[in-house]
This record gives sequence, C-alpha cells and structure tokens, in this order.
Amino acid sequence: MRSFRFLLAVAALLAVPTTAAAQDLAASEPGVPSAAPAPRRVAPDARRDAPAYYVVRAGAEVRRAPVAGAPVVETLRLRDGVRVLDDSTDSPWRRVQTASGEGYIAADALSNVWLRVDKSERTVYVYRGAELLRELPADVSVGQGDKIRRARLDEQDLWRTPEGTFYVTRRNGASQYYRAFVISYPGPVHALRGLDAGFITEAEYQAIVRAHQEGREPPQGTALGGLIEIHGSGSGRRTAWTRGCIALRNVHMDELWEIVQVGTPVVIEE
Repeated sequence: MRSFRFLLAVAALLAVPTTAAAQDLAASEPGVPSAAPAPRRVAPDARRDAPAYYVVRAGAEVRRAPVAGAPVVETLRLRDGVRVLDDSTDSPWRRVQTASGEGYIAADALSNVWLRVDKSERTVYVYRGAELLRELPADVSVGQGDKIRRARLDEQDLWRTPEGTFYVTRRNGASQYYRAFVISYPGPVHALRGLDAGFITEAEYQAIVRAHQEGREPPQGTALGGLIEIHGSGSGRRTAWTRGCIALRNVHMDELWEIVQVGTPVVIEE
C-alpha cells in the first residue's frame, strides 16, 4: 500500500491521470499537497497502462512524425506530464499522448525517474517509473517531524527535513557539499500553514503558490526557510547531522547526477 501511495503522489505531482479510485485516494493522502502544481493534463482516454513521464526540457516540441522537420503540434513546458505510448524502441523519438492528442517527442526531453526519501529509514529510494533502481543510505536532519519554519543555530529540534511532494528546482555542481539538488521547499502546504501561523505574509504565500504553479523555485528567503537539498558529503552511515537536508555519499551523488534533472519529483516521508 505504501508503494502504491507513493506512485499516486508522483502521479499527482505530474498531473498524470489515474483511475477514479486512485484519484480519490491520492486526494485524501496527507503527503500529497492539494495545491500541487497543475501542468496540463493528458487526455482522459489516454492508455492507462502506458508509463507516465515528465518533460525535462522547457519548450520541448511534440511533432506529427518522428523526424526533426515534421510539423510541430504542441510545445510542452518543463514538468508537463505525458504518457509514452511506446518506449520499447531505441529510436531517439517517443510516441506520446498529451492534452492535444498524440505525437512524437525527442526521447532525451523526457524522464520517468523519481526519488523517495524515507527519513525514519534514512534511505533514498531511486525509481524509474515503478521500478526500484537503488537504495542509498542517507544522513538526515537532527530534528524530527515536518519542517515548520527557519530555525536558529540554538533550535536544533527545528532543524527538520520537510515532508511532502516536491521537485528538483536546481542542480548545483559546485556545492560546498560536493554536488547538490535543490528541492522545491517551501511548498503550498507549508506556505498555507505558515500563513495561518503568522510566519509569512499573504504576499509571500501567493509568491510561493505561484512559483509551484509555474514550476519555478519558490522564494527561499522567507521565515519558512529554504535551500533544502539532497547533497553530497554524507557519511553513508545513516547519521543525523544536517539542518534539513539529505546527505549522500559523493559516489552516490555521482550516480544520481547522471539521471536526476530539474523537474525530477522528490517524495519525502517521515
């Protein structure tokens, strides 16, 4: 059931349709923000057994035929969800279903890789679609529970890794912690909670929500905190020392660097 729910969380993040029952469960799942980004949805009659992918190149063009000179039928945004109708070929093109119909898109403009971080197990699970590729030992934050706000140096209990469904907003190849993926914290759920608690203003809340709707990096300088990363310099011993980030061994960051891109979904759970 947990694996099914995580797949639902990723489907919700990418706005890929599921069955009606699955959609009901996803809507009630606490880890899936109700105000998650809403890219264009694929057509309701898209093949349900086709694997879900997302766009990793802004302005990716869907063409009428699998050739570079074919007419463009649609231009997709970063993180738009599509269904690949045929991924069993070595062709540089993939036949896809989008909101406007079927067409062909460059294979390197798509990905179905996503990450699941289990804070209690201190493990990062790497998936390609429903296939589990790797289990990587991770160092985590000192504090437990969901992140509430930016913490001072003397508030170690609030040095927490946020929970929920996010996406990679930036890749930093020159991080002080070797390499890093910045994730889209704070999200709409954290922003709404922060607004209700008086930590942020209405304008800051709206800015965070707009960033997620547009697939951009949300404001990082509010009282909710920011710059939450999956980065290197981890011990590999599943220790607790970070101030909200997830730390992996450098060799494991090298592995992820080859497949994790801007837009890659990241699901974090306690």
